[in-house]
Amino acid sequence: MNQIKQVANEIHGFVIVDKPTGMTSHDVVHQIRKLANTKKVGHAGTLDPDATGVLVVGLGKATRLLTFIVADNKTYQATIRLGQSRTTDDAQGEIIETKNCEKITEEAIKTELDKFVGDIQQIPSSVSAIKVDGKRAYDLVRQGEKVELAPRAVHISAIDVHEIKKIDEFIDVAVTVHCSSGTYIRALARDLGNNLEVGGHLTSLRRTQSGQWSITNSQKLADLKPGNLPIISMAQVATSIFPSVTIGEVEAQDFVHGRSVRIAHTPAEILAVIDKTPTLIALAHGDGVMLKPNVVFANGAIGV
Repeated sequence: MNQIKQVANEIHGFVIVDKPTGMTSHDVVHQIRKLANTKKVGHAGTLDPDATGVLVVGLGKATRLLTFIVADNKTYQATIRLGQSRTTDDAQGEIIETKNCEKITEEAIKTELDKFVGDIQQIPSSVSAIKVDGKRAYDLVRQGEKVELAPRAVHISAIDVHEIKKIDEFIDVAVTVHCSSGTYIRALARDLGNNLEVGGHLTSLRRTQSGQWSITNSQKLADLKPGNLPIISMAQVATSIFPSVTIGEVEAQDFVHGRSVRIAHTPAEILAVIDKTPTLIALAHGDGVMLKPNVVFANGAIGV
């Protein structure tokens, strides 16, 4: 893990947090903001308060890279309870209906789960963070409004079934879901229950992978200390996402002032432009000869 320097009391980079239960993703951002003593902090990919796991947090100029990170594939460990539908599609909602699961077989559960693998159209949970007319869907639901969200295309590459067991009149299904960004595991639980005609909801959720980051290299929030955050540099992250090109100090100064530079490189829509330190100078696009800056990260302090 590359460490970066703190310059003029500003930190630019990423912290990979293992979000604890009982906190919103915004709560985590607020905590990191205080620990880093900086205002500009954001995250890539919301986790519900009861969900835990990998949350990518960007600080300072790194927040401008979050839009590229949020689209990364995700992996979740989840428990789906069959036999009961709830208003929020998870354990926090009010019970809508309870049905007996005694006729549901393991084979039937696995058969239905297999139908979700691949490209599917999924209707997000009505209590998602999706905006409807400028307001979050979950806020509208809390206000008593009925929210109907349009289905959206998502991709589930695999669903691994670990355990199927009876809990009283219910059936709990422990799974690992490998999916695209934008997939709602609560909606998967709801739809599995509906397909089996007994209802279903999510009882636990843990994100174990977000793009290149896994739970094994994330940090417990309680372990983070002011002034000693394990920051991953913007250069390390950008060069892991995009093809890269290294430029000298003269070219870097040109980029700082928004000028294109002539340098041989691999043609691409987006390239990470770094200097020899390495520091992320900019994101650019180029035709193999000329590099044109799109987003410039460096200022006059080249090389720090």
